[in-house]
Amino acid sequence: MISIKQAIVVEGKYDKIALENIVDATIITTDGFGVFKNAEKRELIKLLAHKCGIVVITDSDSAGAVIRSHLKQICPEDSITNVYIPQLKGKEKRKTKPSKEGYLGVEGMTQQVLIEALSRSGITDGAIKRKRDKKITKITLFSLGLSGGKNSSYLRESLAEYLKLPKNISANAFLDCINAIYDYNEFIEAVDIWQKNRQDEVKR
Repeated sequence: MISIKQAIVVEGKYDKIALENIVDATIITTDGFGVFKNAEKRELIKLLAHKCGIVVITDSDSAGAVIRSHLKQICPEDSITNVYIPQLKGKEKRKTKPSKEGYLGVEGMTQQVLIEALSRSGITDGAIKRKRDKKITKITLFSLGLSGGKNSSYLRESLAEYLKLPKNISANAFLDCINAIYDYNEFIEAVDIWQKNRQDEVKR
């Protein structure tokens, strides 16, 4: 398993599943062209690009190129690492017919091909790896009152403001964001400071 500090951006959920088998990283999907209309998703990707950088891995067809170009327009160029998969003719097992251009997508690549693509881009160099002692999960957020509770949305917005993150993102997007930026201990420490600050404000 390769630990990567940048967030990885792929097109769909099956691409995400394929990469989850070989990398330990936050993986965001564009939902194909859905990112063009989804303002929340665009803001999340832009934030991750600024905070930790993004790795873009799209299919090798023209649609993948359009998505890659769009991300380049909304994110700083030096925050993007482009990873390219080879153009291989074929069909994914779950599909009844090949894609429009007949190329295998990210989900159709073998683990070895994906690892080689990451390696060619320099993404597996030691300088950009990060060891995660423990991942922040939905249970973590629930235990801190940041999800599943009556005031969870308000508390999450307050914490997001303190961490200088978008205040109006969903719990799932918030989780993706903090996992890309913080390791578990860093996040818990930040929450402790935020909680103490809130308590001090109440006492005043």
